[in-house]
Amino acid sequence: MGFQLSEEFKEKAEHLCAKYPRRDAALIPLLLELQKEKGFVAEEAMDELARFLELPYARVKSVVTFYTMFNREPAGKYHLQVCRNISCHMAGAENLLAHLKKKLDIPEGGTTKDGLFTLSTVECLGACGTAPVMQVNDIYFENLTAEKLDALLEELKHGRLGTADR
Repeated sequence: MGFQLSEEFKEKAEHLCAKYPRRDAALIPLLLELQKEKGFVAEEAMDELARFLELPYARVKSVVTFYTMFNREPAGKYHLQVCRNISCHMAGAENLLAHLKKKLDIPEGGTTKDGLFTLSTVECLGACGTAPVMQVNDIYFENLTAEKLDALLEELKHGRLGTADR
């Protein structure tokens, strides 16, 4: 048998669904819960969640593929998401992205061999006034420079998320 939603997940899901006027309104929070369990949202998980919420699979998949916060494949422990929108681009995000690719020895969309880092770009993180910006998991790092990136990577390698100067 393929993927099945855990009983623990179903309990959380029922609790979340009760907070909304309609069950389908809990789709994004439930997708985030699925991603917390495995680090990504697999096709089979989307299918099971669609059944659970009594929604068409296409609706669930369209949400997962639209929002960059959902990983469709396993990601590293630290998901580095570099903003590439106009403000970040003008402030040097492309140079920072190139710096990360070289330093981590991975392409955009790649994961380091040790599984520690996955590198992605996102369209906009909504922090234009503090560009360039990168999100690491759920934490923003703003006004970035190559030096700040290097310090942050060192901290992350030692399991410290968010202690570097942001």
